[in-house]
Order: sequence, then C-alpha cells, then structure tokens
Amino acid sequence: MSTRLHTEVEGRGHPLMLLHGFTGDSSTMWPLGHEITGIRTVIAVDLPGHGATGVLDDHAGYRFENTVDALAETARQLGHDSVDVIGYSMGGRIALGLAVRHPGLVRSSVLIGATAGIVSDVERDIRRRTDDDLAEVILTDGIDSFVDYWMDLPLFETQVRLGEDALHDAREQRLRNHPDGLAGSLRGSGSGNQPSLWRELHRVAGPVLLMVGDEDPRFRSLAIRMASGLPRAEIAVLPDAGHAAHLENPAAAVTAIRAFLDEVTSL
Repeated sequence: MSTRLHTEVEGRGHPLMLLHGFTGDSSTMWPLGHEITGIRTVIAVDLPGHGATGVLDDHAGYRFENTVDALAETARQLGHDSVDVIGYSMGGRIALGLAVRHPGLVRSSVLIGATAGIVSDVERDIRRRTDDDLAEVILTDGIDSFVDYWMDLPLFETQVRLGEDALHDAREQRLRNHPDGLAGSLRGSGSGNQPSLWRELHRVAGPVLLMVGDEDPRFRSLAIRMASGLPRAEIAVLPDAGHAAHLENPAAAVTAIRAFLDEVTSL
C-alpha cells in the first residue's frame, strides 16, 4: 500500500528528512531545519495522522512498518536514493525503523529522545492496550482535554523553560491535529504497536547521533543501550534540556548536529 505524506522542502545540498514527535507536525521541526538549510535540502514531513497529511482513509497506513515504507517511497518520489534523517521522539523511533528497513537509503541518522522499542512481549502488549485506551479517550473526550493531559506529562515538565508564549503556541499547534488522526497514529505507531528493533540495530548501515537532554535520565540510559548495539553511534548529551532537547537547548542541538553532518559529508 502507499500513503501520501505531506512534505515541505527548503534548502540546498544532500537531502535531510525531519520527522516530528507525536501530536506535532512539520512546523515543530522547522526551527531546527532552518538552521540546516544552508548545508542540506531539508524535507519536513507530516507523519500519518498529523498536520496536512491528516486522517488516512486506510487505517493500515498508520502501522509502523507502513509509515516507514511510505517515508522511503516519499524520498524516492522526490528523486532521492540517499537521505540523512533527523527524528524526535516518535519521529526518532520511525527514523530508526527507516534505517533498519531501508539501510541503503539512510546515509545517517540523528535520533533525539528515541528508543528502539519495548523488548518484552508482555510489556509491549500492556503498552498496546494503554495506547488503545488513550486513543479512545481522544475520540471520546475530545482533543482539547487530551492535549492538556499530554502537555502535563512528567516527560515534558522541563519545557516550562520555553516560556508561556512558546507553550501557548505549542498547544495551539497540537489542537490543529484531528482526533481521528492522533488516535490512528497511537493505534498504528505507538510504542506498543512498534516492533522491537533492539535485535535489528546491527542492520543500520550509516552513522547515528543519539541526542538526549541531561534532564531526561530514562532516554539517556536508552541511548547508551542503543549505542552499544549500533555499528557506528555517538551520544550527545545536551545541558539544560529534557526530552525535547532540540527545543530546550536549540543552540547546543544545532552545534552538535551540524558537526555530525559535517563528519558525514566528509566520509
């Protein structure tokens, strides 16, 4: 099957895909993307259920593997047989899936606050049921209530440093998503529905930069575990940052990413 993904393209140089997190859209990644357009052709993608890609007619299109394959097809439709990829949170999980399933396509990856999935079948099944329940909450209670719940999760508490205006804009952006789309995304590509990639990390051909905030201990530990299984990986721990390290310390994120991409170019 083929899912048409909305993309926005800007810049020059080797193509680089930007993949946002759950409830985000391409606009949430452009502050980072605009810092890279001088050295890369940036392709910002709205993932299934989000932004202008929106609600899918075929629910199978939300599935993790189908999303990954749709990204590969999108790159090829744009005329690219090799891309660099930056993904945040859910986008980081999907970016890793792209590098695993299409190693010849992905030249390098930057994974921000990402994981290779849930190893235990039992824990993954529990998370799947939790994601399904949360999807039902979105459909039943409405997107306003869900967005307030989502932004109040402990995982995102460090984003208070962004200030009231930025948080207000982030809430407004999330509210522009459709509840059916977010529910579909959870049920198709949530952590409980993602296949574990831990035993597939050796398939990643290109170098990987694992970026985490120093105030995000769970994902720092995950980055260390992932680095041990990837053929070529390095970790960048950003100070004064939590899960959304690229938003909370953008200067440090841009410096680390540009240095990494410069190394990739010189290979």
